[in-house]
Amino acid sequence: MESISISTEYIRLDALLKFAALVGTGGEAKSVIADGLVSVNGAVCAMRGKKLRAGDTVTFAGQTIRVEQS
Repeated sequence: MESISISTEYIRLDALLKFAALVGTGGEAKSVIADGLVSVNGAVCAMRGKKLRAGDTVTFAGQTIRVEQS
């Protein structure tokens, strides 16, 4: 499991996918989220604006990312 450190209160799901380099563009992030290919804390999430906070996990394309507070 990889960790991504944020310095803000939260990061949006679409922004996290781009920040973690799991997708190349915001449009690609929107598409994979809308297609139900992304899970947040073990459940499929179709909300690209979902606010992720420290402790949340995101799984996409066989990779899991944990959000940590810096």
